Amino acid sequence: MQLTSVVAAALLARHAAAQNMLRFACSQLVVDRVDPIVNPGMQYTPHLHQIVGGNSFNITMDPDNHDLTASTCTSCSFKEDKSNYWTAVMFFQHKNGSYKRVPQVGNGGPQGQLVNKGGLDVYYIPSGKVTAFKKGFRMIAGSAANTDPKKVSASNICHRCWKSTDDNQFTGGAPCTGSDTVDIPADTSCKMIRQTLIFPTCWDGKNLDSPDHQSHVAYSSGSGATGGGNCPATHPVKLPQIMYEVMWNISTFLDKSTWAAKPFVYSMNIGGAAAHGDYVFGWEGDTLQKAMDNRCNLNNDCTAAGIHKQQPDVYNACTKKQQAPETVDGWLQALPMGEMARRA
Repeated sequence: MQLTSVVAAALLARHAAAQNMLRFACSQLVVDRVDPIVNPGMQYTPHLHQIVGGNSFNITMDPDNHDLTASTCTSCSFKEDKSNYWTAVMFFQHKNGSYKRVPQVGNGGPQGQLVNKGGLDVYYIPSGKVTAFKKGFRMIAGSAANTDPKKVSASNICHRCWKSTDDNQFTGGAPCTGSDTVDIPADTSCKMIRQTLIFPTCWDGKNLDSPDHQSHVAYSSGSGATGGGNCPATHPVKLPQIMYEVMWNISTFLDKSTWAAKPFVYSMNIGGAAAHGDYVFGWEGDTLQKAMDNRCNLNNDCTAAGIHKQQPDVYNACTKKQQAPETVDGWLQALPMGEMARRA
């Protein structure tokens, strides 16, 4: 039985390596307490986010007036992708009550290593004919307020224990399979934690957003990072499947004598059940549609779609000043929630 599981995992990994999809690096644009989807116009939102993508990102981002393609640079490797992607931030909680932000690294795997300066990796996975997102489209995966792991689909939001600091040493099978968990692993054998967030692949075909930022989209009949299955009649339009992967390097926090009861939490002071991601579409023109139609693959130039891979020194240099200025690095007295963060 154990051998069968190993073989199955290897086959899943091989399938992922062979599947045509965009897979690219996005370095950190900024770590900031703003959220133009959930809290538009608010400075010092309830929790901290790490944001990547186009540098026109701002507190408001009014979908009627804001044009992401006006960004002068993007922290993602494809020059034509001015979208914004963001997630909550993972912190280590010391038993003395102080917190420190967990750093991120790039992600390897069977498709090859990606170079990140912080940030995350983004996938666009097609399954058959898909319709690219429209200008102004936005959505959320997961819930920042959820505390119950049973309310999370483990095939869409999960964490993996990575027992090496070598991100290119692939661990396990396809995302959100095997021993992956909704909860954040708390195990000294884990040197890194890979967070996976998979977004819905079905759209109602009408609304670019919805009051809860989720009702206009739906998950398909498929499971995991497969590009999605059949869409329900209520949401008949098949979208490219977006997936985020974040590699949290916890290797400097493995002295268990320093651990709080929950040593690793997200910036809402909640565990993996509250993991979530936000997305605002901003590809130039019809480049994403062409990339999907022409089966553009991985982190490569694709002349058929007119998309161009930037070198790491170019996208790493695309950054933005905090719009809610505060200290987010080093040891903090408390999580950045409510009042401005202060050093411990």
